[in-house]
Amino acid sequence: MRKAKQEIRDEKILAEILSGAIICRVAMLDGDRPYIIPFNYGYSDGCLFIHSAPEGKKIDLLKQNPEVCFEVEDKMEITKGERACDWSTRYRSVVGYANAEILSDEASKQQGLEVIMAQHGAPELVEFNSKNLGRMVILKLTISSMTGKQSGNWT
Repeated sequence: MRKAKQEIRDEKILAEILSGAIICRVAMLDGDRPYIIPFNYGYSDGCLFIHSAPEGKKIDLLKQNPEVCFEVEDKMEITKGERACDWSTRYRSVVGYANAEILSDEASKQQGLEVIMAQHGAPELVEFNSKNLGRMVILKLTISSMTGKQSGNWT
């Protein structure tokens, strides 16, 4: 990383960012072009969980190549200044690589949804309709590497 003083190496802080944010952008390959989509998600034990329809472009692309890049930012804000070059951005972010697995059995889908619901503030909502579970899959992104970056004072 070019600005070493902004790098986040502490695993606890990286997990805090991943556990506290609400949107994760996932990039995959579409032939020789990147394809990126924002998702709400849940984070647990080194994995990101995303719910999805069982068919569509992203599923087709992930079946061809399950390697993805992801990005999450937490608590971003613009700091205004007197002049244009005095403006700044205060943020914390994580960028990483993961292997995407498509989970289609009911138990795995329920577990993934529990992680997602807990991340979004509803850990008590753990009963899921079997009919709805049958119409979806869970994407489990197992993180292989990641790095964090922050700008501004976060202490």
